[in-house]
Amino acid sequence: MLSAALALSLLLGAALAPVHGIPVTGLAPTLARRQSTGPPWFAAYSDKWVTGAAPSVQDIYGFNVFILSFLMASGAVDQAQNWEELDAATRSTIKSEYAAAGIKLMVSAFGSTDTPTSSGDDPTTTANNIAAWVIEYGVDVDYEDFTAMNLADGTAETWLTTFTQALRAQLPSGQYLITHAPVAPWFCGTTKYASGAYVTVNQNVGSLIDWYNVQFYNQGTSEYTTCTGLLTESSSTWPNSALFQINSNGGKPANTADASNGFMDTATLAGCVQQAQGMGWSGGVMTWEYPDAASPWIEAVRADSWPVSGSPPPPPPPPATTTAASAMPTSTASGGMCGGIAAWTSGVAYVGGDEVTYNGDLWTAKWWTENDLPGGPAGVWTDEGACS
Repeated sequence: MLSAALALSLLLGAALAPVHGIPVTGLAPTLARRQSTGPPWFAAYSDKWVTGAAPSVQDIYGFNVFILSFLMASGAVDQAQNWEELDAATRSTIKSEYAAAGIKLMVSAFGSTDTPTSSGDDPTTTANNIAAWVIEYGVDVDYEDFTAMNLADGTAETWLTTFTQALRAQLPSGQYLITHAPVAPWFCGTTKYASGAYVTVNQNVGSLIDWYNVQFYNQGTSEYTTCTGLLTESSSTWPNSALFQINSNGGKPANTADASNGFMDTATLAGCVQQAQGMGWSGGVMTWEYPDAASPWIEAVRADSWPVSGSPPPPPPPPATTTAASAMPTSTASGGMCGGIAAWTSGVAYVGGDEVTYNGDLWTAKWWTENDLPGGPAGVWTDEGACS
C-alpha cells in the first residue's frame, strides 16, 4: 500500500470475503454472496514507525484487526521488523492483551515496493518462508506487482494462485487468517485485463482466502470518492469495480497524506458505510494507516452503522517494583504436577503463560496481572486442576 487507507470490508464471494480500502480523512455479477467468516472486521494497517511495534489496546479501541507492515520476500521491514526485534516476553504480553480485547494481530506481506513475480521469486518457496515467520499470526497478502499484472498474460494470476495454495497448506483455515489486499481495478475482469486479474485469482483460490482488503484509492483523483462511485457504480475508467459490483470489502486512506488520491473525510465515509449496511453489507472497515487512524478515527467512521460501545479496558499497571523474594507467599505448592512451581504471591507481576499454585491447585495466567487472586473476579487465571 502506498498510503493510509480505510477499507470497508464485505465478507462474501466464492468462499472468499473481499475488503476495500480508502484513505483516512467484472467480478460483481459472478461473485456469489456467502456467509461471513466472522464479525464485521475493522482493520488498521501500521507501517509508520512507532515504538513497540503494536500500540496499546486503548489506542486502537474500535478496531478488531491490526496489521503490521511489511514482511517482504527478503524478510521483515518497518513495523514487522520492529515486532521481530521485541523480546519473546513482550510479544507474549502484547498478544495476550490483544486476544483479551478481541483484536487479531496480523502481518502484511509484500507491499508496494516488493514485486515478487517480476523479481522471479518462487511462489512456493516464498509462501513457505512467510508461513514460517507468521506461524503465530495471520497474513495479509498486499500484492502490488503492477508490472506483472499489467502484462495480462496470466503470469501474475498463476503466481498468486500457486502462492496462496502453498501458504494455505502451511496455515490451515480455521487456525490462521489469510487475506488479500488488491487494488479495486483488478476486479474489472477481462474488460480491462485479458487474463482476468483478481477475477481469475478469486475463481482459482477464493475459497482459501478469508476476505479481501480492497484498495479504493490511488486510482485517479475522482475515482471512488463518492458513495455512489465507492459502493454501487464505478466510473467507465474502471468499470464494475465498486464495492457492491465486486461484492467485497473496501479501504480508504486515513488522511490526505496517506494516499495520492481517493481520500474521504470521516463524516462522508461514515455515511457511505451506513448506506452500505442498509443495503445488506456486513463486512466492516479497513484503513491505511495507524497512527493517522486510531481509536477516534474508527469511532467516527463506525458512528452511523456499527457504533463502538463501551470503553476500552484500563491500561495495565506499571511493572511491579517488589520482588518475589521480598513478597509473602499466600499458599504453598504441593507435589505432583505442581512440583517446582512457586505459590502465587501478592505484589508480583505475572505475564500470560506464567504458572503458580494457589489453594492446592495449579493456575496459569491468561495475560499480564498483578494482585489478582487466582479464582478471583478479575478472571485472569485459568485453573488447571488440583496439584495432586
